[in-house]
Formats: sequence, structure tokens, C-alpha cells
Amino acid sequence: SASDDTARSVSPWMHTLDSPPNLLKYRCHWTPPLAIDPFDGSVYYGCQVIFQTKDQGQTWKVISPDLSRDNPAHIVPSGGIVQDNLGQFYGDVVFAIAPSPVQRHLIWAGTNDARVWYTPDGGGHWVNVTRNIPGLPRSGVVAQISPSTFNPGGALVVVDRRLDGDFNPYIYRTTDFGKTWTNISSNLPRGGVVDFARSAVQDPNHRGLLFAGTGNGFYYSTDDGGSWTHFRGGLPPTEVNWITVQKRQHDVVVATYGRGIWVLPDITTLEQTGSTAVPGDTTRLFAPRDGIRMPRAGSAQFLFSLASAPAAPLRFKISDAAGHLIRTFAVEAHAGLNRATWNLRYTAPLQVALRTTPSDDPTIWSEPRFAGKDTRPIDHWGIQGAQRAGPLAAPGQYTVSVAVNGETLSAPFTVVKDPAIKSSDADLEASTRMQIRVRNDMDEAATLINRLEIARRQVQNDLAAHPGGATATALHAIGAKLENAELLLLTHEDLNSDDKYYTTAYRVYMNLIWFNGEIGTGAGDVAGGADYQPTAVSYPILAGIERKLAAAKTAYTHVITVDLAAFNRSMAGKLAPVTVTP
Repeated sequence: SASDDTARSVSPWMHTLDSPPNLLKYRCHWTPPLAIDPFDGSVYYGCQVIFQTKDQGQTWKVISPDLSRDNPAHIVPSGGIVQDNLGQFYGDVVFAIAPSPVQRHLIWAGTNDARVWYTPDGGGHWVNVTRNIPGLPRSGVVAQISPSTFNPGGALVVVDRRLDGDFNPYIYRTTDFGKTWTNISSNLPRGGVVDFARSAVQDPNHRGLLFAGTGNGFYYSTDDGGSWTHFRGGLPPTEVNWITVQKRQHDVVVATYGRGIWVLPDITTLEQTGSTAVPGDTTRLFAPRDGIRMPRAGSAQFLFSLASAPAAPLRFKISDAAGHLIRTFAVEAHAGLNRATWNLRYTAPLQVALRTTPSDDPTIWSEPRFAGKDTRPIDHWGIQGAQRAGPLAAPGQYTVSVAVNGETLSAPFTVVKDPAIKSSDADLEASTRMQIRVRNDMDEAATLINRLEIARRQVQNDLAAHPGGATATALHAIGAKLENAELLLLTHEDLNSDDKYYTTAYRVYMNLIWFNGEIGTGAGDVAGGADYQPTAVSYPILAGIERKLAAAKTAYTHVITVDLAAFNRSMAGKLAPVTVTP
């Protein structure tokens, strides 16, 4: 199991590396075919017959007869001075197994002696369709069978005859359960020693779009194999042994011989235009593939083409299922194909901008980190992520839009959950709702702090110009009242923009930040809980912080509408009014 790094041997019969195939009850190739049923998770294993297990290999049953030609001339020891009966030379065995992704119990199979079968009932009876394939010689390896993702009766079959000295490609297509077949490999290169075909699959998202792998390259067809186009895209000349298309993410994954595994990511433009090159005069937002909500993170990507370069960065907008705008972000773009990425974050919390000079650090503005600046942040060990990160979106329906030259382009898309997250979608939605609630509380707290900082900075500036007398006394008095209101939200230590103070209990703003880390994606050594529903105790904790926030709002309203208003009236004609706006 990849999830817990464990393994178990579950061979359907005795494992042997020393037996001539003609003496074995079950002869299994060195690389036997394995397939997983998309409906019930059964595993199929091929020898000359096909085995099935429904309990992860605890028990196996044979669900087919011998599907090969069972030619005694091909079922012989390896020969040689020292025999090498390890399975790699075994003839007349099943070499391809392919359950249908659209019809339960429909399974296709092929052998390494050029036989093709299917069973419509999970192995109850098998239909041999080999003789219906035109031009198929009696020998050859059925390297891959790809059942259609649209039509139950459709399939692609690839036959590799290089062991017989025939290096030409053989790819066949059926749409009627093998009653008739069409050779669709005529447009592929032929005549060379690396022109044999190894793999062919259908795009599960777009009818007629096929991919093929040969001994020297990767090809695609937009007309069901009528014609093929060689596509490199950075892939070196190599034998492409297997191709699969990830339906949800629209990625093509190819396995090569000796060159590793390669991924052609996000082929939505090919699916939607039929070409790997986007026309240069087209402005278009392509239908997005699904975004992925991953553990503590996530992303959604949007492909778009522009007929000309924009004069300024484009503003992308993300809306939720109810149509509420939840995020905007800018993207630098150019003429041609572009990609924009949303990190699944809602709009980030408003940041505190301190403007005053702390009484215990009068030279703070001369520090290099603040030199030439008008504002400075709250700084403290561990808070930066939770202080600045917006809520993380839950799985669901969203819409992306962008304005280009006065025209708004938009497209719906879906965010799906990474299987690594064990919580339900409902749990993640509850987590996001709480994160939004905390973000909104942080915005309210930061708004109050920033307004008080603006007013207090004016008072400090006025004191510098009027250091004595009755005016100074009045300024000190209103300054103290404003500071007392702010100290319901922050501590004196917070006002120093320094992370070395831990002497005073946190107040509203810092408690909100650390709580955001607890229920969000972490803070300092707090792991976070964004991938789970909020804990039961989270709700009363947040309610307690919000009560203190409400008290701070009441105090703010009083000091601004009563105390500061009275101060301004008393200073009319002497000082400019102290306000909470810059």
C-alpha cells in the first residue's frame, strides 16, 4: 500500500523462476498484465487465463478459458546452453487486459499470439473477435487495448509485430464490440525499425481525439485516427510504451523505454481547438480544468489567449457559487497563450499599519527596516502566515472572469478535493466558513487600529509642534483616551513591531491571528486545522474573542464620537481637527 508503505505478495498461483512453460499449470509472462476494475475495484491478472480477485489477493478465481492459440510449438523451454525460463520468453499468454470504464462487467483481453477477446458479463462467456480484424497476421503481441470512454462497444487495439521482423505500426479501432474494425495506423510512419506501435488511447474528455506511442515518438489525432500529427513538446525521441490520459486534470502521461515518465500537462487547448498552437488573433478564456483542494493548500489554473498584449496587468476575479466576489488578483500577460493561477485563497486579511512612535522606543523610525516609511506592521514570531493568508476555499463550484479590452470573459469551474484529505466536503466547507468569519473579524480589528493610529499620529505631530501649555495638556489627554481604546485590541509590546516581547497577555488582534492559525493553515509551531471541521471548542473560543472585539468597537465609537468630537470643538481655531482618515 502506497499510503502506509507496506507490501504483500498475493500471487494467484505458485511463483516459479525455473520451470519450462510446457510443464506449468499456469504460465505467466515476466511482465504479466494487471488491471483494476473501475466499478468494483477487482484486480485482474493474466497468464494464459485471466484471474480475478475481489479481496485484494486473498482469494483468486479463474474467469476465462485459455485465451491463447495454445500452440505447442510456442510453449517450449527457452533453450540455450543454460536454460532461462523466467517468463520473459513464454508464448501464448494473455498480454493485455482492459475493463471498460463505461459498462460494468465488460472486459477486453489480448494475447501475445495476436488474439483479441471480450466478455460482456465479467467472464461468464468470452467472444473471440480476432478473425474480424482485417490484415492482422496470426502472430504479434497485443500490446494494449483501450476501451472507449464514450461508447461501450468501442475500443482501440495495438499490435506489436517486431519480434516477427515486422516493424510497421498496427492500430485498430472498433465501435461495435469487435464485429468490424478499421486500421487507423496508415498515416503513421512505417518502414523504419522504430515505427512499430506500442500504445494508443482515446481522450476521455473529447470524442475523436486519440494519442499513440511508437518506437520513436508520440502522436495525436483529432479525427479518430484518420490522420496523425507528431508531437514533441520537449519529449526526446524514444519508445513510448504506455499512454494514459487523466480525465479530471486533462494531463497526458506517457511511460517510455529508458527515458522515464513524462507528463503533457493540461491539454484543454488541444481538446477545445483541435490544435496544439492557439491562433494568434484569438482572445479566449478556455474552459478550465478542475482546481484541486490539497492538504493545507491548493490551486486552480486558467488558460487564456490574447490577440494582442494588454497595456496593463489583467484583473482576474473569482466568485463563489452564490455569485459573491471572493478574490481578485493581477496577471501579467502577453499576446498568445497565457496561464493564470489562483491559489484557492480568499482575499487576505486587512493588515495593520502602525503610524505612531512608541513611548519606549522613540527612535523606531530610524531603524533601517522602517527608514523612509510612513507605516510599519505588527511583528511577532510565528504570525506571518496566519496574519496575511486568506481563507482557503472548499471544494465546490466557482466562476472565473477577466475583462479584456472592455469585454468580460468568464467560465465556471469546479474545485475538487485531493483524496489525501479524509474529511468530507461538508467538513471543509465548515472550515472555510470559520476562516472567513475570523478573516472578517481581523479586518474589523485592523480597521479600528488603523483609524486610531491615524488619529494618534496627528496628536503626536501636534504635540511636537505644541510641547507645552494648555494645548499640550489637552493633546496628552485625548491621546491617552485614543491609546486606551487601541490597547483593547493590541498590547504595548505589539506597538513596538518587535517579536521579542512575551510579557503581556494577547489581546483581540493577536488572539485572532493565532486562532486563524489554529483553524487555518498554521502559525509558528501550530499545525493548523484547515483540512478538518472546526473543533467543538473552536466556536466558544471565537465567540469569546468576538465579545471582546465588540467591546473594543463600543469603546472606539465612544472615544471618536464623544471624546474626540469634544476635543476638536475645544481646539477649533487652534489646531486642525484630529480625524481617523489620512
